[in-house]
Amino acid sequence: MLPNKFTIRVYGLWIHEGKVLVAEEIHKGQRMNKFPGGGLEPGEGTRHCLAREFEEETGVAVEVGEHYYTTDFFVSSAFDPQVQVMSIYYRVHAAAPFLPPRNLLDLNASEDEIFRWVHPAEVAAKDYFTFPIDQYVGEMLWRELLPKS
Repeated sequence: MLPNKFTIRVYGLWIHEGKVLVAEEIHKGQRMNKFPGGGLEPGEGTRHCLAREFEEETGVAVEVGEHYYTTDFFVSSAFDPQVQVMSIYYRVHAAAPFLPPRNLLDLNASEDEIFRWVHPAEVAAKDYFTFPIDQYVGEMLWRELLPKS
């Protein structure tokens, strides 16, 4: 049976010194690696959603930059097969001067969510990210960031 509901998720690609900010989160007992961001709320635009999610999750105010990618293939939710997921990705950067820590990004980290700067050469996107859309976007971003050989 096909899903009968949609959810729209909005994620940010924050790149600093060749590394990408990723979230490691536990949700409904499942550990997952994903890009920072979250769900669009009723009456909210995608850019506002992403800025709100970053502030809530990391404590850092970001400026939402250019659109990077919108899901163009079917994906059902890993948590509810009756829900189809649409994800939108933007580039982001800190709204004010900000020097990210080199290792764990301990901003508003909790036991359930931490942030890490990952260098694309250290992990394969398909093996690192939990969800198919993040894997796809990760591979696009890795190709862009890694030197051509």
